[in-house]
Amino acid sequence: MSIRIFAARRIITMNPARPYATHVAVRDGRVLGAGSLAELQGWGEARVDEQFANKILMPGLVEGHSHLMEGALWAYTYVGFHDRVDPDGRTWPGARSIDEVIDRLREASLGQTDDLPIIGWGFDPIHLGQARCSRHDLDRVNSTRPVAVWHASLHIVNANTAALKLADYLRPGLHHPGLPLGPDGLPTGEVKGPDTMLPLAARLGQDWGLMMGKPETLKRFARLCVLKGVTTATDLANPLPEEALPDMFATSSQPGFPTRIVSLLRYLGGSPEAAAQRATELRARSTDRLRLGMIKIVADGSIQGFSARLRWPGYYRGQANGLWYLAPEQIQKALSCFLEHGIRTHIHTNGDEATEAVLDAMQTALARHPRPGHRFTLQHCQLADAAQMRRAAELGLCVNLFANHLYYWGEAHYAQTVGPERASRMNACRTALDCGLPLAIHSDAPITPLGPLFTAWCAVNRQTSSGRVLGEAERISVPEALRAITLGAAYTLGLDGEIGSIETGKRADFAVLEDDPEQVAVQALKDIRVTGVVAGGEPFMATAL
Repeated sequence: MSIRIFAARRIITMNPARPYATHVAVRDGRVLGAGSLAELQGWGEARVDEQFANKILMPGLVEGHSHLMEGALWAYTYVGFHDRVDPDGRTWPGARSIDEVIDRLREASLGQTDDLPIIGWGFDPIHLGQARCSRHDLDRVNSTRPVAVWHASLHIVNANTAALKLADYLRPGLHHPGLPLGPDGLPTGEVKGPDTMLPLAARLGQDWGLMMGKPETLKRFARLCVLKGVTTATDLANPLPEEALPDMFATSSQPGFPTRIVSLLRYLGGSPEAAAQRATELRARSTDRLRLGMIKIVADGSIQGFSARLRWPGYYRGQANGLWYLAPEQIQKALSCFLEHGIRTHIHTNGDEATEAVLDAMQTALARHPRPGHRFTLQHCQLADAAQMRRAAELGLCVNLFANHLYYWGEAHYAQTVGPERASRMNACRTALDCGLPLAIHSDAPITPLGPLFTAWCAVNRQTSSGRVLGEAERISVPEALRAITLGAAYTLGLDGEIGSIETGKRADFAVLEDDPEQVAVQALKDIRVTGVVAGGEPFMATAL
């Protein structure tokens, strides 16, 4: 193929040998080199493309923790507290009270047939003056049709009376930590944890594994990626049923598909050997645009949902400790198996007790199955203290911290969940780097909106939605944050040899920006305008979506 040389106002390469350039040469979807026009003309006859001459190029942003559910959920009604931009660029205003949530669901249901459940997502009662929502609240939407509202964390779903009946959950004698009971001895309507949520979702017609494989889901997700400058994004927990894979392969391989998807097999228990075998089979089927073969396990729930596992002294206001999604002994067996089989694994640990259990399990597993360079990654790892960070580094782990939490739930953590001291060291990026841990930061979309530049802003400024600075000592610099959303995230995925910087031999994936992230004020980092992306050497503009 012919050589194409893109000109730019400035190119941030993330390559320390040549950190900046004015031109980048591309052939066969890969980077020939970055430098001056005169230098790159040495590669031979080339077409100079000036369409980005006034733009900033940097490596395509890498979202190291997101989910294709971001594309699937837009088929339903958004009822979150904060404003949200959909895949078509439309802004949906936040629902700021229970009454607004109910009104929005009622309105959405008017255009539906009566045999369909009414589904909302993004629900965040901790911001609405109440930490809980009951089935009676949602009965106000509709008392005869099933109504279900997924929390922003996706670790809890609230259901009305009809939905609970549909799942056979509205009966006396149930004793399950994922089904809290009211004074009448019946479930309140709050359903938490995968072993109770997934059966309910199935009864509501929500087979997430199949939904995440649908072409429209992948296309919505990819449109959001282009809007935010992302060229590689994870789908960090997917059951990957065989019947969903043909559509996933076909859609992602289309010439106009702009996003590389890294989809991890979800492990919720059962035989780790079977999961390892499945991951090995999937890895052999990977393509450039759909990478398979890694595993994600989940240790606990969410902090704002009070389902994360916390060490002493527990939750700030004395709430009961959270849930083990996998018991510590299950975690140890799974990690040992996946280390033995060489399956790179990412582990969700929100609470510090869950982090401690994973560190213990890794220490035991590595003693049995030493594997240098394993790059197992702690995902979220929000409450880890310095001692845990040092221990994680000694064990060869990476961390991908949930910096967006500081903005979206920082005030709730400060006042309600963990208290001022622990809130001030949540998502401790500075400590992680000082301990020598490979660092990525993430949005966990759809938990918070996908957008690595906003995530970088969170890690640099550590401001809540009310403007409070939570832990100034844990701030990192803009260059450190930019590395975390490029090379840092790529490293956790084992893709740093292909993406994350603009240098010879790597994929020609670039984010196209109107503003220079290294030259704007640190407070403006979240407001940088994204023009689009270049994926595999081909431009995809946000305005063309």
